[in-house]
Amino acid sequence: MDNSTILQKIQSQPKRTAGYKQLVRELGIRSNERRELAQRLRALVRKGELLELERDRFTVPEAAASKNLIAGRLMMHRDGFGFVEPESEAVRRKIDGDIFIPPHTVGNAMHGDRVLVELSSRSDGRRASSGPTRAEGRIVRILSREHTTVVGVFHYGNRNNYVIPMDDKITQEIVIPRGMERPEHSKDQPAGSPSHGGHGKPAKAAVHRVVGGEAKRSQSFDDLEGVVVDVEITDWPTPTQNPRGKVVEILGYEDDFGVDVEIIIRKYHLPHRFPPDVIAEAQDIPNVIPAAELRERRDFRQQPIVTIDGETARDFDDAVTVHRLANGNFQLQVHIADVAHYVQPDTPLDAEAKLRGTSVYFPDRAVPMLPVELSTDICSLRPKLDRLVMSCIMEIDNQGEVLRYELMPGVIRSAERMTYTDASLILEGDAGLRQRYAPLVPTFELMGELAQALNRKRVRRGSIDFDLPEPVIEFDEQGLMQGVTRSERNDAHRLIEEFMLAANECVASYLEEQGVAAVYRIHEKPDAKKVYDFETIAATFGYSLGVGALPIQRVQPKADKRARQGSGRNAREIEIPEEVHITPRMYQKLTQKIAGKPEERILSYLMLRSLKQARYSEKNEGHFALAAPTYTHFTSPIRRYPDLLVHRILKEVLRGKEGGEDRGTPEHSETPSPWSKRQTTPKG
Repeated sequence: MDNSTILQKIQSQPKRTAGYKQLVRELGIRSNERRELAQRLRALVRKGELLELERDRFTVPEAAASKNLIAGRLMMHRDGFGFVEPESEAVRRKIDGDIFIPPHTVGNAMHGDRVLVELSSRSDGRRASSGPTRAEGRIVRILSREHTTVVGVFHYGNRNNYVIPMDDKITQEIVIPRGMERPEHSKDQPAGSPSHGGHGKPAKAAVHRVVGGEAKRSQSFDDLEGVVVDVEITDWPTPTQNPRGKVVEILGYEDDFGVDVEIIIRKYHLPHRFPPDVIAEAQDIPNVIPAAELRERRDFRQQPIVTIDGETARDFDDAVTVHRLANGNFQLQVHIADVAHYVQPDTPLDAEAKLRGTSVYFPDRAVPMLPVELSTDICSLRPKLDRLVMSCIMEIDNQGEVLRYELMPGVIRSAERMTYTDASLILEGDAGLRQRYAPLVPTFELMGELAQALNRKRVRRGSIDFDLPEPVIEFDEQGLMQGVTRSERNDAHRLIEEFMLAANECVASYLEEQGVAAVYRIHEKPDAKKVYDFETIAATFGYSLGVGALPIQRVQPKADKRARQGSGRNAREIEIPEEVHITPRMYQKLTQKIAGKPEERILSYLMLRSLKQARYSEKNEGHFALAAPTYTHFTSPIRRYPDLLVHRILKEVLRGKEGGEDRGTPEHSETPSPWSKRQTTPKG
């Protein structure tokens, strides 16, 4: 029994709908397999491949749509109405946008819930079965709840106490019955530790929850008026009753230091406490590398390898070094923490890392993807310690072209933990630092020379580099914010960026050449409307991307359609190009043209907004901004789960190959980019 068998059976039914007992009977499910069938059905519902119309009765989304039943995510407005974003792309095209939900048809749904909507009528009076236009509907079923807990401000009331959610899209106050005002396990529990001593004195900080400063408060909250709390929903809302809940955590006053971060963690339901079995597994991992494992790896421990990171970094994913080869070319070594060696599939550690997806960074702390035993110790490439890595060794000529590369498991011993500031000062010639790190100065000089060659190569192929400043929040010794300054992106930042890009492209190229299923980091070319909008604004400054005259189609902006919903007036129409031939080089040329001009910053931000967001995909579609036909994320497996998946795939492919894989120049270098007008002609 597998998911495809279940889906095929439901698809084959006359109405493409089947009940649980029917599936048991027709699939010949034995009694010991019934639990597995139920689990698979629930999983298919969670993934959106099935809909549960009523208890234990399932259908495919296409069949539901034919009955005017649409699944989607509810987005509430503070005035009480909402919109449902259909999950199906085909449905979105058919109904032309989101589905308007009037206040009286929201029922017991809340913001963010996955719901089933019955289309009722159109804003222009036509029935739901007529042609593509705006849609209206009512919620008939809650498929899954988004918010089982809600963070808000506690208030005492005459009849009942209540909490006002801090998310203004959750429009109803949450009633707190008498006796439910405080967590069951403690009188009060400010953020900063999962357990709390008496009279507000915090117990030992939970290092497995967040890394960095904690909210430190010791007051006892005898009076909860105006205090921020986290509430668990016990009774969902009805048309006549507000939701009810109980306080599960007391965070403190909104203006207290650190409470803002604690609010964000809970508002977005970030997993911030590792389960006991995950911590136990992490603590059981030995800190000593077995001799048998060392014999299976390339030994780089005697080489001048360094990590270069920010001053406050604790998880060191990558380490680098550069040599000059006898033929005059460079050898670039990029060593990435071998997290896949320690985090095995189908383990508690793996399940928790998959749930978290990434580490989440705040100005003064981080919520790590992996427990600190791994993220800041065993996997982290700390100086003077033996660490397991996956290595990418590249031979690069003076033009920045990768002539060949080799991928293999290795072991390193980092010579130094460098910061971006110190590495940049060494490159700039700081005498004191050059004397302190004298043995490494020749290596840094080679790094700087190679980074410039790699950057020139990227510029030649059309890669975009906006180099926009980022804000840095500064704190004093007590953790109070002192101000916001502009971050400095120095030569060391650019150096590491170039080295990581080169390694990522080599790994992506190798996996694509092997023909294996892999995870790529893709960046599609921008939408025609986004380009049109940018061109309109840029023209007022006298600039253009150079896309030229284009065919035009008329569309109605979604915001206008929403604003005129039910008014009887048609939304305004705008003209946008039907097709845009746009290349990264067009963006690159404009960034060079506006460099140093007063309008540089605003136009750079607008250009950035015109581009799509990069995303992960199993299908390689190239990376527009980098002008790279093939790209992936390989270099941050401590803090990004997709990178960990890439490591696993790479290790599986390399397994059985003696000493790794040595490749010549990647074949994709002559392949037309996805956004190029050049076409490949089939041979023969």
